Amino acid sequence: MAKKVKWLLLYIIFSFVWIIVTDNLIVYNGIPKDIHLIFQNIKGCIFVVLTSVFFYYLIVKKEAYEKERQEKNKLNILINSMVDFVNFKDGDGRWTEANEFALKLFQIENVDYRGKKDSELADFSNFYGDALRYCEISDEEAWLKGEVSQCIEEIPMPDGTVKTFNTIKVPIFNENGTRKELVVLGRDVSDRIAAERKLAESEQRYKSLFEFNPELVYMIDLQGNLTNVNDHFYKYTGYNKEDFLQKSVLSLIVENDRRRVSEAYIKVIKENKPWINEEIEIIKKDQLKKSLRCTAVPMIINNETVGVIGYAVDITKEKETMQLLRKTEKLSVVGELAASVAHEIRNPLTSLKGFLQMLQSSSDENQMYYKIMLEEIERINIISSELLVLAKPQQIHFQKRNINELLSNVKSLLESEANLYGVELEILTNDRLPLVDCESNQLKQLFINIIKNSIEATSKKVQVSINKTDHDHICILFKDDGCGIDQERLKHLGEPFYSMKEKGTGLGLTVSYRIVEFHKGQIQFQSKVNEGTTVRLVLPINK
Repeated sequence: MAKKVKWLLLYIIFSFVWIIVTDNLIVYNGIPKDIHLIFQNIKGCIFVVLTSVFFYYLIVKKEAYEKERQEKNKLNILINSMVDFVNFKDGDGRWTEANEFALKLFQIENVDYRGKKDSELADFSNFYGDALRYCEISDEEAWLKGEVSQCIEEIPMPDGTVKTFNTIKVPIFNENGTRKELVVLGRDVSDRIAAERKLAESEQRYKSLFEFNPELVYMIDLQGNLTNVNDHFYKYTGYNKEDFLQKSVLSLIVENDRRRVSEAYIKVIKENKPWINEEIEIIKKDQLKKSLRCTAVPMIINNETVGVIGYAVDITKEKETMQLLRKTEKLSVVGELAASVAHEIRNPLTSLKGFLQMLQSSSDENQMYYKIMLEEIERINIISSELLVLAKPQQIHFQKRNINELLSNVKSLLESEANLYGVELEILTNDRLPLVDCESNQLKQLFINIIKNSIEATSKKVQVSINKTDHDHICILFKDDGCGIDQERLKHLGEPFYSMKEKGTGLGLTVSYRIVEFHKGQIQFQSKVNEGTTVRLVLPINK
């Protein structure tokens, strides 16, 4: 307003001076009337021209002022409509403009902030005094950088919370390099930071659940290819996970289970039906089989199924334990039955054998029949003895015996039977073997059962060899070149009443396993169909 009054006074003074000076100049110089009139006209024209120029200048200035005011209003509207912190400062750090958000943030809405520095405004805001003073330090850092800078700043709120701002500072310099203006923009990114933090925490939980899960966790896409799997993949399959990423895993599953797995996968993908606790078998890299209990559920993102996620539990040991338990239960039942049956059989057998021997000695007729009957009764007696072995553990008297001697005795017993089947029976003795703590009759029964099975397996040669594995054990190998045993039947060896022979009872190997158990030994069968069987028997030297 003062500037406008000044210009008006200058105009009035100039006008009076112009009139007085020009009129006096004409009067005192004695200019003729006609010339005086011309001069007056020229003077008036000059005054009009000068006045027009003056008014034109005023109009132009007014238009420029109005335009500047409009632009300033637009700028105010723009910055005040922004949800960001906006602040303009001159080269000395004095506030020239700020939006309402900035004023409310620092609680200086009612302060005439223009022309004041941050440290001066700090006196008007008790809570944000320190924050405003720090702004001068960060502004100076921005000026020294000389380019657009960006930083994350945390500003405390009166309610105890903290808001995080992504602050951008733009220093503007004059052509001579002096400081002209600093533009400060700050966006509240508290929600974004909180969301990113939650996302990071979620990702860490997911990573922990996925990578550190004690079981195998896997992901499969809509094409049936493995997209992700944890490190247990190697433990379960023997393959590195990189070998199967972006590939189908059906080749790992046994052929009998592949169709079932494919159908279950389609149901999970198309019908969103989970596949829960289903048992499958896989083939490891070393060709051994492993049993898994699998669960698979649809992986849904934005209401769209994008694949399958699931986990697998190794139940191989569990199944083996269950089979062992069933086998133990069966053996227990068989043992109880065997004990009672053997006891009941032996009583009448004693009477029958005694009367037969009396009849045989009292008459010379029908000796052949008596002999056959006595042999059959003895056979029944032997079978009942085998049944007793299946019963509860009996008191066994261990003695130091020579294994070479026991095997030679067994060879004498079975040599005739081997000749009958056309089988060569070879016992490779080892004179350097120490004496072994054992129950000789039971070991003989064990050797007989194993060798008889080899003889009856259409073998051409049965070979028995003995070696010392270490200071505490010996190993006896029984090898034949017979028909062999397939892998499925190999699992059931030793189970009561499981036999591949037409007239077998399935008790021979059951008794053999029990004898090995009594002696704290180990017995293993390795066999291939049409190639033969190897039985590896390990016995401790000392009881």
